[in-house]
Amino acid sequence: MRLRRFKRYKQLEKELRPIDIAPLVDVVFLLLIFFVLTSSFVINSGIRVDIPKAVTSELISPQQEEIVITGEDVIFYRGKSLTLKELEAVLKRRVEENPSLEVMIKADKLSSLGRTVAVWDICRQLGVKKVNISARQAEE
Repeated sequence: MRLRRFKRYKQLEKELRPIDIAPLVDVVFLLLIFFVLTSSFVINSGIRVDIPKAVTSELISPQQEEIVITGEDVIFYRGKSLTLKELEAVLKRRVEENPSLEVMIKADKLSSLGRTVAVWDICRQLGVKKVNISARQAEE
């Protein structure tokens, strides 16, 4: 009886072959390459603004607070949609924290001039010394 059991184990050992790891490693590397390539193409979300071109535009330091005005006259500050009153309250706190605050207004070329001037006026009333309007360099 013991001999039969032993023969069964011998047959199982002959039928079981060692697992070839090479195809498994190939699949793992393919998955790794796939995830590395797809993760590098993640698009950063943001607010789409078509900034107008200007011949007299110049480069300015990037350490400014940005206020974005879309073509639908929606105001965004730090990625958050605000009304004029909310923007005024937020900027008032920021000016109290940093009296030498500089503001960059990025207005879409389809936004109304009135909305841009209103934002500019709020900045000046709160004591912001330097307010700039963003523009792209025009090709000559």
